[in-house]
Amino acid sequence: MKIFICGLGLIGGSLARAITFYTSHTVIGYNRTRSVSEEALEAGAIASIGKPSDVADCDLIIMGLYPTATIDFVKENIKYFKKGAILVDTCGIKTEVCTALGELVKGTGVHFIGGHPMAGIEHSGFAHSFASLFDGASMILCPEYCNSQEAIDTVSTLFKEIGFGRITISTAAHHDKVIAFTSQLAHVVSSAYVHGQYATEHKGFSAGSFKDMTRVARLNADMWTELFFENTENLSEVIGELIGNLSKFKAALDNGDREAMHTLLSEGNDRKIRSEKL
Repeated sequence: MKIFICGLGLIGGSLARAITFYTSHTVIGYNRTRSVSEEALEAGAIASIGKPSDVADCDLIIMGLYPTATIDFVKENIKYFKKGAILVDTCGIKTEVCTALGELVKGTGVHFIGGHPMAGIEHSGFAHSFASLFDGASMILCPEYCNSQEAIDTVSTLFKEIGFGRITISTAAHHDKVIAFTSQLAHVVSSAYVHGQYATEHKGFSAGSFKDMTRVARLNADMWTELFFENTENLSEVIGELIGNLSKFKAALDNGDREAMHTLLSEGNDRKIRSEKL
């Protein structure tokens, strides 16, 4: 296949590297900042630097942009997409993006599949991309706007070829509910944690638990702000649930209730063990 990747940041750049290094497909890369495209070309991650209209010659278009930018790009360039081409986005929220892109491809013969690679690091940009980023990771596909099983099979095969260990099929709505808890809440908690009074005095007093709790506080504030506000209801719900759970721990301490504390800790331990077996 000839594959067009729009946006060569951490995810788009890593996808370009992985597809180029692990498959025989040809990757055309496009990034709004041309110097990034040139860096990707020099690194051998892409075969050539493209322009938006080059999607006309491509069998698969992968979007590596933020949600709003993804929608805007497709809206501006859908006229170039050829009939039968497959469009996949990689945004961290799905309902808004899938609804918009599903409408844009309607009647064009383009097959749209929502996508979300569950992989990442605390750094962003092409400079931090690498081909093995997706090794063993889950790729979530939301194909509710796609009526072509062949297209779904094509992208599933590709993602397995570049290292994904699991293809998870979901609806956009279910994705956004679960991801609010498994991903977005973790970033909120980590960021809130480093707002604590001793966060800047941890040296010599911290070990693995501090590192684990603070890792994803190092984030791209522009991207995560957009993701949070495009999933407001779901994220607010799980934040409220967490606050309720934290209040139980605080109440046990304030009341000197060791039995309640022991029960809360034991239940948490048991739930963690059960979750690891899923």
